[in-house]
Amino acid sequence: MKSMKKWLALGLTLVLAFTLAACNGGGNEGASNDGGGKDKDEKVELTFWAFGATGYEELVKAYQEENPNVTIKFKSSETEEHHNALFTSLSAGSGAPDIAMLEVDQFDRFKAAQDRFANLYDLGAKDVQDQYLEWKWNAGENADGDFLFGLPTDIGPKALYYRTDVFEAAGLPTEPAEVEALINSPEAFKEAGLQVKEKTGKPFVDSIEMAYRALLDPAVEQYLNPEGELILDKEGSAVKKAYDYAVELNEAGIVGKFDMWTPEWSNAVNNGEFAAELGAGWLKGWMEGNAPDASGKFKVATLPSEFAANWGGSYIAIPSETDNAQAAYDFVEWLVSPENQLKSFQSNGLFPSAPAVYEMEEFTANQDEFFGGQVTSEVFATAAQDIEGAVFKGEKYFPVHQEVLNALKNVQDGGDPEEEWEAAVKRAQDLISR
Repeated sequence: MKSMKKWLALGLTLVLAFTLAACNGGGNEGASNDGGGKDKDEKVELTFWAFGATGYEELVKAYQEENPNVTIKFKSSETEEHHNALFTSLSAGSGAPDIAMLEVDQFDRFKAAQDRFANLYDLGAKDVQDQYLEWKWNAGENADGDFLFGLPTDIGPKALYYRTDVFEAAGLPTEPAEVEALINSPEAFKEAGLQVKEKTGKPFVDSIEMAYRALLDPAVEQYLNPEGELILDKEGSAVKKAYDYAVELNEAGIVGKFDMWTPEWSNAVNNGEFAAELGAGWLKGWMEGNAPDASGKFKVATLPSEFAANWGGSYIAIPSETDNAQAAYDFVEWLVSPENQLKSFQSNGLFPSAPAVYEMEEFTANQDEFFGGQVTSEVFATAAQDIEGAVFKGEKYFPVHQEVLNALKNVQDGGDPEEEWEAAVKRAQDLISR
């Protein structure tokens, strides 16, 4: 049933993407008909659609208190529901909110409908560009770099979450600086895994997906190019390199079968049934709320530079049909300012994309009891600044990604790696040709 829901959602996505790309109306009139010439005391009502647990409702209240002429109707939904509803309203040409949050993995399918969004460069975004990580900002632009879809919100820099008790039992160091010095390359990562396996009998990483993502996530070019062409099977493919590395770790016997978010995985995190996770900053909040028995047994270290990557995060955009683009932009600029990114981090764990936050005392003194008092925010701040560039994903990223994951899971169940790779490429080619 779950698989069927995913394919139905994919079908809706493809239909809506075609509709959006075919629409000629709308343009960017919203940016010029934006209320910029209105009296600042004139009443303005804005609608803001978000998803997940952001805590933005509290910041909305604060902004309204500071700006009594502005009323903001805030709505938060589940991620899939939010993005599909936004797609539907944009394709219809009416019903979209004034302000919309976009998840980074969903972003490219919305970029296909550039005329449905206001260009934030026309509303003053150039003035704040230097406040954000360069790679995060650039990922919010179109291919030509002259159109900005959204201002940056949170990011998901990846780090090594590791069980200190398992590392100690394996004879590995447990202090973050020592772990970083030891596990400083893909080869060293494998060697540490072999030592854990030999001394404890436990897998090093939780799943074949995490082993695969170790080298996949940092790759700027993955499955598709900006023209929508499949490139995973081209010579020198970063995807094939990541695939081969995951196969190598699996053949070494250091990869578990705990798929993320399953009950088995949750229990494994809680009980220490594997040694390490290559997780983003947002995983910290999940652990603190869902793995009580693991409290004090995890620490975090930066990953080898070859693994440095972002996983997750969002932008906030302004659909072009709004009558109040400037007022909407003014709020968004305020919402994602460094000062408010700090508040979002403190309240809901949204990791900041504004480096100025990394120097703030409230950030640097943020000790995590769950992680034995470690200031994990500093580790993720370092990881965020190690990321080299924005990753292009494309509209069909998810179905192609799933086909490669299916191949890897077949390999874990005894399938031939090369045969499974060739079959995955063929399935991906069929998806792209539809």
